[in-house]
Amino acid sequence: MGAYCNGNVSLSPSYDVASAQDPRFCKHVHDNVHGNIYLDSLSLKFIDTEQFQRLRELKQLGAVLLPSLTLRDIIGKCGSCGCKCGSCGCNCGCGFTNMVYPGAVHSRFEHSLGVYWLASQCVEKLKTYQGLELGIDRFDIQTVKLAGLLHDVGHGPFSHLFEREFLPQVISGSDWSHEQMSVDMVDYIVDEHHIDVYPQMIRRVKEMILASSEYAPSMSSSEKSFLYDIVANGRNGIDVDKFDYLLRDCRACGLGCNFEFQRLLETMRVLDDEICYRAKDYLTIHKMFATRADLYRTVYTHPKVKAIELMVVDALVHANSYLGISSNIHDPSEYWKLDDTIIKTIETTPNQELKEARELILRIRRRNLYQFCNEYPVPKDMLDNYKKVTAQDIVCSQKSGGVTLKEEDVAVCNVKIDLTRGKHNPLESIHFFKVH
Repeated sequence: MGAYCNGNVSLSPSYDVASAQDPRFCKHVHDNVHGNIYLDSLSLKFIDTEQFQRLRELKQLGAVLLPSLTLRDIIGKCGSCGCKCGSCGCNCGCGFTNMVYPGAVHSRFEHSLGVYWLASQCVEKLKTYQGLELGIDRFDIQTVKLAGLLHDVGHGPFSHLFEREFLPQVISGSDWSHEQMSVDMVDYIVDEHHIDVYPQMIRRVKEMILASSEYAPSMSSSEKSFLYDIVANGRNGIDVDKFDYLLRDCRACGLGCNFEFQRLLETMRVLDDEICYRAKDYLTIHKMFATRADLYRTVYTHPKVKAIELMVVDALVHANSYLGISSNIHDPSEYWKLDDTIIKTIETTPNQELKEARELILRIRRRNLYQFCNEYPVPKDMLDNYKKVTAQDIVCSQKSGGVTLKEEDVAVCNVKIDLTRGKHNPLESIHFFKVH
């Protein structure tokens, strides 16, 4: 799927790669983070599809799921009958952070355009400084730009919440991933809209999208593997996806961001087929990881954000049997119709089967949230021997008298926030060079 060919002979695409890169043939849009972004003609063929435009209906930010050095017990009031508490996750968002940070309403559409632009800037810089040495051509540039543009096209409603919280509750042993769906969606878009594109370009785009996931393909040294580190870097986590969401999320939430990715784009070089950085830029890179950790502490795992996330998951689980929310997660032709507006569907559908789900959404609207109960930070030196707290632990530790909680009334959030490499310094996985 995804490219037109007859046997081993591919049809020559009707567009010209060189003219596609010429600003005179590009459309430009103004982004509130990066300024003017120039969209080439091939990328526009993907952007102007209902499947990509769907990203406008997926908020970038919200409650999330990730490993760390903090343990949170989130407990919330369930009407008048007692308590219910929550669980947590990783990376950028479920789509409800804007209910705590009102300015955080940006979508994955904007983020995808931002990653497209930074991917373009990155590979163009490498071509300027090392183009002849590395053999970077316009085909490579176009491929990297498409990978940046399409890397999130497979995300579900509320992003990581859908993938890591909702699906495991309704599909036992679910191994579904948005990266794999992004790859499937790329194939579907090409076939559905008859986009004339080189088959080998689409193959490499899909490999770049999967580069930091568990489905990452093995690459030979002849494939310019440094290009696969630009959009989704599985080697050390430094990629333009992170550059964009860190800056965009900080700005939307009104937080300062002193990480300067432009400095890295200007000074990075490829050595031994890997993107390396000047030794003097180690503090800039450390700031990137530290900014990410700060966002997890202050935004992504904010107690109110987590409470709303838990309530949304409960609502989706209650509504799933009637609406079939999880029924098309392997079918791109139907999956693209699923976005954050599923909440409005639940709210406005009067059927009795959705009563519990509707009540949960109404409680969110009226700010009658699951109640944050307690937080216990685990000392770093105790992590190795620390047993994760469970709902059963909370229930068994109750004192007699008052409301008695059952396990189903309690959910525990064991959240790990680190610099992406656990107890290890992320700088140890990055190669630096000195300029003499």
